Amino acid sequence: MKKVNIGGQAVLEGVMMKGPESYALAVRTPENNIDVQVTQYKSVGERHKLANIPIVRGVINFIESLYIGIGTLMKSSEYYDDEEEESEKKSVKKSEKKSEKNEKSKEAADKAYMIGTLIISLVIAIGVFMLIPVFLASFMKKFTESEFVINLTEGILRLLLFLGYVALISLMKDIKRTFMYHGAEHKTINCLEAGDDLTVENVRKHTRFHKRCGTSFVFIVMFISIIVFMFVRTDVLWLKMISRLVLIPFIAGIAYEFIRYAGRHENAVSNILSIPGLWVQRLTTREPDDDMIEVAIASVDAVIDWHEYVDCVRNDSFEDSKK
Repeated sequence: MKKVNIGGQAVLEGVMMKGPESYALAVRTPENNIDVQVTQYKSVGERHKLANIPIVRGVINFIESLYIGIGTLMKSSEYYDDEEEESEKKSVKKSEKKSEKNEKSKEAADKAYMIGTLIISLVIAIGVFMLIPVFLASFMKKFTESEFVINLTEGILRLLLFLGYVALISLMKDIKRTFMYHGAEHKTINCLEAGDDLTVENVRKHTRFHKRCGTSFVFIVMFISIIVFMFVRTDVLWLKMISRLVLIPFIAGIAYEFIRYAGRHENAVSNILSIPGLWVQRLTTREPDDDMIEVAIASVDAVIDWHEYVDCVRNDSFEDSKK
């Protein structure tokens, strides 16, 4: 068995886990059951060698993660839309002959909607966390001519906006529960990677923080942007904004390489550099209850044979480790 990195995401009353050949959405339904949907999927990097080039793979992985994440988030919300679910069931009963055609149309519409949502989400995120700090920092010219100070102010504002946003949404009831599922996701992955059987008791013992978390990725993007933008100097505001937009993929690629390295290596350097991202996870994760842990375990179980994986961890018998 090859050693793989299981990734995941918390959704509405559930957890999505992505394995080497598929991803699974596990949701705690209103009837208190666990429903699991498995989708076969291979990343672009696995299908095209050019897409696995360092830095480039980070950009592709980021877009893929957003696409899958938004899709699974939308699917999880459907479990709690009773009226829509009932109407769909009735329409299926009334028109069985048209069901296949309608299903294809629905899939096409869902994909279009997800792509549209992805684009809008990116535009809003870039505008709020990338461009607004540039605009606000430009007022520093009234107090200093130092580009270093202005760019540093921009970076600090960007970090404060991000942390403030996370802190505010964490006050919402639904988000609090999602952050608890986020904790369940991390604890389950940590349990798996430690070579412990995936039981509620074992998972509960592990930490809710993880180096490969998306929260850490975003924080590292913010931090690296401060360093990179220090070398981009111009007094023209619109040129500065364009430079930020152009450099976003490059910065995301660097951040991905760091997360990838930190997730695969356990040493003093990666541990120290991971501390800020792990600290931010104190805002985006909460200790889960046992029901949430059960959902996370079900999601992992759907994408990988965790019994075999745990045996390989214990015996250090992964295929890669033999080379």
